[in-house]
Amino acid sequence: MPVKQSVCIPIFPLGALTRDELLGEIAGIGFPAVEIWGRGDDFADLCESAAGRGLRVVSMGGHDSLPDGLNNAANHDRIEAELRESIDVAAAHGVTGLICFSGNGVPGVGEQEAIANTAAGLRRAAPYAEAKGVNLNLELLNSKVDHAGYQCDHSAWGLAVLEQVNSPNVKLLYDIYHMQIMEGDVIRTMTENLDAIGHIHTAGNPGRNELDDSQELNYRGICRALSKAGYEGYVGHEFRPRGDVVASLRQAFELCNV
Repeated sequence: MPVKQSVCIPIFPLGALTRDELLGEIAGIGFPAVEIWGRGDDFADLCESAAGRGLRVVSMGGHDSLPDGLNNAANHDRIEAELRESIDVAAAHGVTGLICFSGNGVPGVGEQEAIANTAAGLRRAAPYAEAKGVNLNLELLNSKVDHAGYQCDHSAWGLAVLEQVNSPNVKLLYDIYHMQIMEGDVIRTMTENLDAIGHIHTAGNPGRNELDDSQELNYRGICRALSKAGYEGYVGHEFRPRGDVVASLRQAFELCNV
């Protein structure tokens, strides 16, 4: 079966479209789902609008502050409270995954301590996530181009955190664009660690633009490999279109629908 695809709607400029019109176009192309980064006051309206077009909302932010995250033990009380609130909202609206962040490096905290801190922070919320059927997805981001100082910037770092947490509901958000920049070998890494991946993001590299032949990643081959390996999560498109939004989304959907 082809991989399930979603659209991360905040990164796509509306232009002349309203948000509801964009949702209609996304559904018309054939996408089954959308996702967001944060959770604003209109979140319930978004979920209702998406559902009215047959779309699920499958991922959203779990806690505040990408650079000031779980690797700092001083943040754990705050982040646990934010995650518990987000878990409740996610469960109520059928959202299956929450995005979590290690944060940027903390002065005086070494790598192994940062990994242990991140795991300890996730362990505090993991039982509640398990009870509610929601995944906490620790995002892998590049520290070379877009997020200088971010610590969970290699697959091995994230996998070390998951090993210490030891929860079926704590997984990785594997961002192909970010990991191509940091380590490459994306098909082998994903298929060998499929059980650890709760969600996947796409974008062309370099540039974080469309999945076309101006960039170096073979997304048709990547999605075919994920399908063959039995990946059951979503592949969410998170690229910045240079041209027409709807045309770019249609091209991405058709490319990855293998």
